[in-house]
Amino acid sequence: MSGHDGQPDDGPDRRHRRPEGVSDETVEALGSLSKALETTERARGHLYSFHQLTGTADLELDRAVELLRKAGHPDWAETVRTQVLGRNVIPGHWTFQIVEAYDHTYYRPFRELEQAAVEELADGRDHLYEAEMKEARRTAGHPHHTARPDTDPQVTGGDDG
Repeated sequence: MSGHDGQPDDGPDRRHRRPEGVSDETVEALGSLSKALETTERARGHLYSFHQLTGTADLELDRAVELLRKAGHPDWAETVRTQVLGRNVIPGHWTFQIVEAYDHTYYRPFRELEQAAVEELADGRDHLYEAEMKEARRTAGHPHHTARPDTDPQVTGGDDG
């Protein structure tokens, strides 16, 4: 890829360059929307952790019931089996139902809205805010500050970090 002056272009690839006519405010707004979605992705991951940890605890209760019986405590074994094992975590819900409700009610609509905004306002170009931040912060020509994975700048001298 070459720049307009015939020199190798060490800038972002086309899909990470701001389309003509897209304002600073739009790039910043889309960056904020993306950051909010990324935070939601993390929250969803924690929800899946909650789901898996609760399920693991419930399965371990089988062992606790068995050990209580073997230890001569059948009443306690039965209490654990009937009062906690398989219990709803909130009325009417196991954790998988909470995950499904979150995905359907909040996560998917949010993800679809963010994608539609990027498509309409930035010609489908994701992460413009971050790409511009990277471009502003990197040292052009440094082997560890390239703009793109496919960039191989000709740098003389040793590897200075």
